[in-house]
Amino acid sequence: MAIKHEAELYAPLKAFFELNGYEVKGEVRNCDLVGMKEGADEPLIVELKKTFNLALLLQGIERLKLTPYVYLAVEKSRAKKGAVNQRWAELTGLCGRLGLGLITVTFYKTKAPFVEVLCEPEIAVQKGRTAIRRKERLLYEFRERSGDYNTGGVTRAKLVTAYREKTLRVAAAMNAAEVEQRSSRELQEGHELQEVTPAALPGISPAAVRDRSGVGSAADILQRNYYGWFRRVSRGRYVLTPAGVQALADYASVLKS
Repeated sequence: MAIKHEAELYAPLKAFFELNGYEVKGEVRNCDLVGMKEGADEPLIVELKKTFNLALLLQGIERLKLTPYVYLAVEKSRAKKGAVNQRWAELTGLCGRLGLGLITVTFYKTKAPFVEVLCEPEIAVQKGRTAIRRKERLLYEFRERSGDYNTGGVTRAKLVTAYREKTLRVAAAMNAAEVEQRSSRELQEGHELQEVTPAALPGISPAAVRDRSGVGSAADILQRNYYGWFRRVSRGRYVLTPAGVQALADYASVLKS
């Protein structure tokens, strides 16, 4: 059965590499699938396409600047009779010459997909290609994410990056603090004692948000306000905007994990 979207390749490939000891996350700094083994220095990258084409090949060559372990993954459809499907030996040889690995995924109607590695990356071909800074940014993004919240190969979707995840934690901490503030005010208003207590300042301080969320860069996140989730109400005091409240609902699954 032919797939409609390349993102359908992600789940069987993720399962395949997890069985081989990798921790896998999707859409990490524009890489469809990134895997890391405990104690390993080099990441594994897999780029996905429905069919083998020049764009995929060029993408794979670009990824070799990040790691020597790059695979191209495509569907191997039994229904298709096109030229590409009849030339797997030639495509495997081409990938081998370029130092790329090649994987096919065959889908069935009544059983699980079959993942086949046609060739492994040829490490010797790639000596001296790695772009150190880009590789470090890729590894940082991978390690800073607490889980795999994206499907590799998706397009036009809002990705849960490490920065978005931290911003969500900051928003959740602010929301909890604001709820506590409202409850405290309601208790004071309903108290029968005539004692006059000073009203708490509106908003939450960056230090309080940092301590509650565990995000060390909370102050910077509040000041940058990249997503428009926060509003400064006075010096050193912030509140959550309606967009921030909506984000907590939209990404509730991320916060629960």
